[in-house]
Amino acid sequence: MFDPQSRYASLLPYPATDRRGRTVLVVPAAEDPGAALLGYHLRLEGQYLDHLAAHYLGDAAGYWRICEAAGVMLPEALSEVRELPIPGTPPGPGKAG
Repeated sequence: MFDPQSRYASLLPYPATDRRGRTVLVVPAAEDPGAALLGYHLRLEGQYLDHLAAHYLGDAAGYWRICEAAGVMLPEALSEVRELPIPGTPPGPGKAG
C-alpha cells in the first residue's frame, strides 16, 4: 500500500468504525522524524514545495517534511505562506537527536 521507503510502510492498519457504521482499516499516525530546522526559505512567486524539497532535502517527494515542519497536513495550506521552515535530516538509528 505504501512505498517501501515511506515511514508508514511498517505500520499495521487497524479496524475502526466510521460515522456510517462501516468497519474500515486505518493506518496509525507515524512518529515525528524529529529533525531540527535548517532554517527558513523566503518563497518567491512560482516556487513549489516539491521543487524546494528536491533542492533542500534531495527528494522532491519529501515535500511532506516541509508541511510537517510548518505544522500542516496538506500542502495547499502553505500555498500563500511566504516563509517556509526547512527541516534538516532526521536522526537515524545510532545518531544523536
